[in-house]
Amino acid sequence: MDGPFRGINVVSISVRDLDRARIFYGSTLGLGEPLYNLPEAGWIEFSTGRDSGNLSIVPAAPGWAPSTGTTLVLNVEDCSKAVDELRARGVTCEDPQTFPGFVTFASFYDPDGNRLQMCSPAD
Repeated sequence: MDGPFRGINVVSISVRDLDRARIFYGSTLGLGEPLYNLPEAGWIEFSTGRDSGNLSIVPAAPGWAPSTGTTLVLNVEDCSKAVDELRARGVTCEDPQTFPGFVTFASFYDPDGNRLQMCSPAD
């Protein structure tokens, strides 16, 4: 790599209610206890299963709208099974899509309507 960057440290997602989002991201999605739980500072950060590339939730600014443009994509072992598991937990998930030989992915949404995705190797 020629540039100064060495990976992603954290991606922040704006939410309307930090307490509700902490439960969704920690328990419902299964990210576990936050690495940093600083609601008084407007920062709750979760590990996504690697040394870097964490996910944080931060308070939404006035006039904020959910993000459906820039999309956080999380790796899973089997996208179709992960969709079934998240749907059983009450998460709104779109059906998986496969690009043969490349990837299977599906969009899902947090309680504020932010779009996230998950992906696995193509079925």
